[in-house]
Amino acid sequence: MSAKRTIDVGPVALLEAIQHQGKEWDVIAPRYGVTNPNPPWKSSLTGTCECLSVGGTLPALERRKAEDVLADSIYREVPAPERDLLALAHILLRRGLVTESDLAERMHTVRSRLQAG
Repeated sequence: MSAKRTIDVGPVALLEAIQHQGKEWDVIAPRYGVTNPNPPWKSSLTGTCECLSVGGTLPALERRKAEDVLADSIYREVPAPERDLLALAHILLRRGLVTESDLAERMHTVRSRLQAG
């Protein structure tokens, strides 16, 4: 059993910058004629959470509790699938499992690929 951890609910600059950009799935899906209510990245998010849990890096119950705290505080205005994604990124950043610069670089790479296609 892991030690009880508290979640740092202080804002993360990178996540603050992107949380209100109008990129919610229910907003952008119709632009591309997509009718699936689930964003394409949802299954990857679920799989990532499962791997983190099974590997012991981020147990599911601990993650869910942290998500609840973050959903009630800094991400309360963000819709569900995006809120889950931001919460996971927030947790990983605050635990030092990924750096803000690495995440920003990866986001830039993904955005470039999407805009090129």
